Amino acid sequence: MAHAPRAGRVRQRSGDPAGDAREQGAGTSVLIADDHPLVLHGLRILLEDAGIATIYEARDAVSAHHAFDRFHPQVVVTDLSFEDRGLSGLSLIERIRAHDRRARILVFSMHTDPVVIARAVESGAIGYVFKDAPAATFHAAFDAVRGGCAYLDHDVATRLAFFNLTKHQVPATRLNNRELEIFALLGQGISKHNIATKLSINYKTVVSHCSSMRQKLELATDKDLLRIAIEQGLISDLNMPARQKPTEAR
Repeated sequence: MAHAPRAGRVRQRSGDPAGDAREQGAGTSVLIADDHPLVLHGLRILLEDAGIATIYEARDAVSAHHAFDRFHPQVVVTDLSFEDRGLSGLSLIERIRAHDRRARILVFSMHTDPVVIARAVESGAIGYVFKDAPAATFHAAFDAVRGGCAYLDHDVATRLAFFNLTKHQVPATRLNNRELEIFALLGQGISKHNIATKLSINYKTVVSHCSSMRQKLELATDKDLLRIAIEQGLISDLNMPARQKPTEAR
């Protein structure tokens, strides 16, 4: 059953950056779908703290699908598993995307299996966050997805990259843990400079790891490495925001 929205707890003070962010979120409508009332309550608090005033709730995938058709929310935050087996979370994502190819869907799930993550991305989710992630990570993911940008939590991206390297028979076992991290970030369209900042390592170290990966994967140029990283990460460069769209890594 989908529940109509109720007013959010918007707390704003003049000149408060957090208040400004909440004001920006006030015009966004969100559908949250999960079969656990406590999770729905927690999501509502997180979203209300971000200034979201229009929030629809659904406790099964069928109700979530009906709610999307009725209310046309701008963002959908959904789990993948529901006690009601009438419709799975993956099928929900597929149906929503069939109805609206521009739908912005964020998966919020305990599923850490890279096969499941890959299926969710292939079905049309543009963001994926584990339920045990910090609140700040959820907010970052939500902000990205709301803006139409792909977002994978660092741990999610690493698992997905390793899975797809193996799936497509690229020699993933040749890459060490740090190289796999960098490979996953390249697949998200992040530049070498920004990867260095994100991982708190020297830029030259990133360049060295990229050179090592090219040798291990038998690739000639950084452009080839970027292409493979994007392909294996299941993130199309056409769907990335302009600021993240990969040219040649610098």
